[in-house]
Amino acid sequence: MNDPLNPIHNIQMPEEAQDDKEPQFKPLTRQDAPKSQWRRWHIPVLLLFIIGTILIITRKNAPAPYQHNEGAVFGTFYHLSYQSSEDLQDEVEAALKGVDQSLSMFNQQSIISRVNQGEDVEVDSLFKRVFLLSRQVSEATGGAFDITVAPLVNAWGFGFKNGSLPDSAAVDSLRALVGWQRVTLTPENRIHKEDAGIILDCSAVAKGFGVDIVADLLRSKGIENFMVEIGGEVVVKGKNPKGEAWRIGVNKPDDDPTSSNRELETVLTLDNQALATSGNYRNFYVTDEGRRVAHTIDPHTGYPVQHSLLSATVLAPNCATADAFATAFMVLGIDRAKEVLAHHPELEVYFIYDSLGEHRIFSTIE
Repeated sequence: MNDPLNPIHNIQMPEEAQDDKEPQFKPLTRQDAPKSQWRRWHIPVLLLFIIGTILIITRKNAPAPYQHNEGAVFGTFYHLSYQSSEDLQDEVEAALKGVDQSLSMFNQQSIISRVNQGEDVEVDSLFKRVFLLSRQVSEATGGAFDITVAPLVNAWGFGFKNGSLPDSAAVDSLRALVGWQRVTLTPENRIHKEDAGIILDCSAVAKGFGVDIVADLLRSKGIENFMVEIGGEVVVKGKNPKGEAWRIGVNKPDDDPTSSNRELETVLTLDNQALATSGNYRNFYVTDEGRRVAHTIDPHTGYPVQHSLLSATVLAPNCATADAFATAFMVLGIDRAKEVLAHHPELEVYFIYDSLGEHRIFSTIE
């Protein structure tokens, strides 16, 4: 009799042997063996494959880490932060070396040095871009920005030559070698100077241009989040490592150029912008007579500027433009700088100026 609760009693046996024989179980045959092996080995392998696929997909979808690079360039330092699975420092330094070989006055083999030495040299694309931009800013600022001002900068002790302060006769003589309209780029990509003594100096725009070159490199790699900084000139895009907008500090003017104090006047939030700052509060010296000499030289007068503007921070679509206008505004002073700004809505500024011994702010940044 079948007992539904007892599986042994439910085993069917041949009728002639149901009473006295043990149950008969069918052994595995050779044909059954592959099925057993598949279950034993293929299922674990399949599970490992599934788990591995999940891990690969998870890792692929995970955000790339932020790389951080730094080094020396143009007599200062660069700092980069960018989101990428690849460290691009070698490519970054190669790009910066290209700028140095084109525009550095400290590199005797650079194109600008060879131009200044009177060589008939064909300029490269980097030099051409900076030269044409410089002319645009010179025209926009009435010559306040001028890459031919180097002889005067040297005479006042801020270039390659140091010595006694120039007298009025020396200043007048050197002014004859200054004038952005006296230098042109020929269709053959050569520099024509009206006077062989004219010297070009792109220092007031080269750092910003170097920042742009590195930013262009990162963009070409599809990088969406980065910050590039060279000597205080900055380009940012996207978000910082915390997933927030990039925030860049503007230093409070300090009359002690040797001071390590870097107190911030403000912090600006940037969104896919470039920033450059120029100021006279760090690069100056005091004569034995107690006269303060600032490094910003007015190309029109030949003398260091003396006005209330202490610091000019400019936001622009690219850093070379911001760098050049920041220098020009320091030459112009706050009132004339405002006049230029009225014709350039693409620029935003944060000016720090002196009013009766106290710092005041003029800003167009929202």
